[in-house]
Amino acid sequence: MATTPESVIPAAAGPRDWLTALGEGLSARVGEFVARRCDEQFTGRCEGALAVTALPEFVRGGKFLRSMFAYVGWCCGAPEDDAAVRAVASLELLHCFALAQDDVMDAADLRRGRPALHTQFARWHQDQGWSGSPARFGESAAILSGDLFLVWSEQMLRESGLPAATLSRGWPLYDAMRSELATGQLADLVNDARTVPSWLAVLDVLRRKSGNYTVRRPLELGAALAGSDARVSRALGVYGGLVGEAFQFRDDVLGVFGDPDVTGKPVGQDLRDRKASSVVALAVTMADTTLRRELERLLSREAVDDATVVAMRDAITASGAPDQLEKLIDKQVRRALDAIDSADVPARMAETLAVLAARCTERVR
Repeated sequence: MATTPESVIPAAAGPRDWLTALGEGLSARVGEFVARRCDEQFTGRCEGALAVTALPEFVRGGKFLRSMFAYVGWCCGAPEDDAAVRAVASLELLHCFALAQDDVMDAADLRRGRPALHTQFARWHQDQGWSGSPARFGESAAILSGDLFLVWSEQMLRESGLPAATLSRGWPLYDAMRSELATGQLADLVNDARTVPSWLAVLDVLRRKSGNYTVRRPLELGAALAGSDARVSRALGVYGGLVGEAFQFRDDVLGVFGDPDVTGKPVGQDLRDRKASSVVALAVTMADTTLRRELERLLSREAVDDATVVAMRDAITASGAPDQLEKLIDKQVRRALDAIDSADVPARMAETLAVLAARCTERVR
């Protein structure tokens, strides 16, 4: 039987200890749920030989940011509750759906330091000696796994133990979160197909695909489930939009300049993948005529080798874009915390939101 939040999260715990305990509780609940679903769906079936290990393993090791934000939103309007913990834990399965399919679209071999799902399924196909393309099989199996995570996310939320009337307050936000994720991903594909998208186009995608999905909607969902008052909900929404945007700015900077030992990706991987990230778009916007032409020349190359990555990074740095993004990140976080301070957000949750804002935007993660 799952333990109650009070027994998992000490009442006197500081924000960091509280979040650590919450993360452990969320991970346990998601792991138990997925293990049960895999037993039900795959035990004794040939297609389950890998799924029963690959899918539960895939949900391990995440940061549970979206679930944490949703539970903080809940705690801004209601007492801690184990059913609410189970409800918000379902958002990690929504995130696993996005990751599984994102890895296929990006042709990414690794996820969280382990082989991506499509890579695992492709190797399995090859080991079985089956006919056809292992890569194609792996991609198809990963997409179907993502579909399962999407179905299981809603199932876990619906079966969390929260009353139907409580859940009804959250369904519109849950739907908005899923829709924005998909439409933002599509817009991101369109941006990547262009030579250099505009700064405003990148911002629009960033807000829909990452900002709202990572911070704002989870906070608003938790607050709606708890029945929080309108003033608190509005403040959480403002905070969420600002911190979500800053989160993606940081992610984009790390995608170009991050330490591969920390990020788990090769140096400049976003440049190799030709991602239309905020740091690239801002560099093109801020560069003078000569530097802009150099950036556009580098970005239009058919092959991106190590030397090209170095040249791109140097040009982006020379434009001043990384320094400008650092200033934007700091500004967004300050504005977000001001929004929380101006509303009647419980003091403990306000402190926790400050910790989460720092965690989302730290220079190494």
